[in-house]
Amino acid sequence: MDAEQQVSALGAGVIKRATRLADGRELMYFDDADTMLSPERAVDARALDARPATATMRQDVLTGEWVSIAAARQNRAMMPPAELDPLAPQSPTNPSEVPSRYDVAVFENKSPSFGPELAEAIGTAPAAADAPRGLEDLAQLGLGRTRTSVGRCEVVCFSPEHAGSFGSQTPSRARTIIEAWADRTAALSALPGVEQVFVFENRGAAIGVTLPHPHGQIYSYPYITPRTTRLLESIERVGDDLFDRILEFEQAGPRVVLQGEHWTAFVPFAARWPIEIHMIPHRHVADFAETDEAQRAELSHLYLRLLRGVDAIYEDPTPYIAAWHAAPVNRARTSARLHLQLTSPRRGADKLKFLAGSEAAMGAWIGDVPPEAAAERIRAAIASVSV
Repeated sequence: MDAEQQVSALGAGVIKRATRLADGRELMYFDDADTMLSPERAVDARALDARPATATMRQDVLTGEWVSIAAARQNRAMMPPAELDPLAPQSPTNPSEVPSRYDVAVFENKSPSFGPELAEAIGTAPAAADAPRGLEDLAQLGLGRTRTSVGRCEVVCFSPEHAGSFGSQTPSRARTIIEAWADRTAALSALPGVEQVFVFENRGAAIGVTLPHPHGQIYSYPYITPRTTRLLESIERVGDDLFDRILEFEQAGPRVVLQGEHWTAFVPFAARWPIEIHMIPHRHVADFAETDEAQRAELSHLYLRLLRGVDAIYEDPTPYIAAWHAAPVNRARTSARLHLQLTSPRRGADKLKFLAGSEAAMGAWIGDVPPEAAAERIRAAIASVSV
């Protein structure tokens, strides 16, 4: 049986096919421009339990930060064998999350850190008990404050293959993923109560990844995250042109590792991690939804070169977090710019940087590798790869 689909055309010839899983969660297929797949998609015929209730946030009165307590995450898969990969297409012996063969697939996380506010939003999820009442409500400080963790967490499967990463994809597939990021950023930003959307990829066991399948995630928060709050404070102090000034400063220095017509990648002046690379678009965009054809086309090649270069630094793949920071949904849209911050704890072929007392407890960082030396090594590694 074929699943009912809502079909729409995106940029660069990518086709989006939206449907639902057996428990009501949204599932979206994004077909490559050069796809070999047929348009039909199978129905998810699994008998699934009802989704868990949306998690609860607790406020840390010492910092004002909110911590989502999502106990359902304890049940997620941990490094399953290939034949039981929950992100692979379903088979008679593998009742995975994706019913059909796909190019790129995006679906709502089964055990999310942030979930729906209303039961009708997802079909079977319980209604939120105490949803946030806006940023002013969340900014208040007090002992024992709780709110329901309203938002959404989505999984972005880069490929049906069991192993790999973004960097192992083709340029065509990279473009499909970028189109999916843009589409989902726009959709999630429009959800009631969402204040920030975050696209990211965790890669490698050293980072804590529980699945080797090539995938990333998108989190939608009901607040502005602590890291972005600090950024907004810096913009207020330095000026709305902060990112233009960063680009000018870095492009004139020795830490640029890769540059195109629309994007520049560099090791930042005050890098914290042994491998840390930032990538900024030359023209201001607040998030992926605001990127244009030229920016997306170039990024689909430059980003692959960057990631393959990071993997070429050592003889085996490098663990990393690729974090795409974007402007909040309702604030600083003309000053906070979309940008990548890629970080890795790898400080040698067989050495990792662990956050000890100064970094973990006090947030006072000590860099192990001079940023200029890191940039030189990363440039050489990028020069050794192709796309």
